[in-house]
Amino acid sequence: MLPSYIQVDPERDLVLQRVIDVPPRLVWRCWTEPELLKQWFTPSPWRTVHCEINLRPGGVFHTVMESPEGERFPGSSCYLEIVENQLLVWTNALHPGYRPSNEDPGPTSFFTAVVSLEPHGTGTKFTAIAVHKDAPSAAAHVEMGFHEGWGAGLDQLVALAKTLQ
Repeated sequence: MLPSYIQVDPERDLVLQRVIDVPPRLVWRCWTEPELLKQWFTPSPWRTVHCEINLRPGGVFHTVMESPEGERFPGSSCYLEIVENQLLVWTNALHPGYRPSNEDPGPTSFFTAVVSLEPHGTGTKFTAIAVHKDAPSAAAHVEMGFHEGWGAGLDQLVALAKTLQ
């Protein structure tokens, strides 16, 4: 369930919501175990070649994505809130230990990600929200392929989760 403090603003926030046919505990594992996350996080043919997770508020969520041409794109974030099997919240505006980031966030600007997992029958109601500071930042994220990319990643997560116990 989304925390009550998350109020989606359709002008500034992007939402991907689906009911998927794997239980929350397996979705959680795919989001929180680095070796699993590397297998699905980046839409193919891109790859996630590195992942570091320190699953605690203030902990690091760091990935390195690699393009088919071999160009690498690191991304560092700080976890803000963690509720096992239910909720992950992180932001790229902060580095681990809540240190403000001075890195160039690129065209999407800084954003906060909220991933909510709710039991739904034998599956999961999956909600991902990218919270942006303004409408142009959200529009830039849409232009970069938020829905397509996060949707393809989720499809890959579901396929991987179905192989897990």
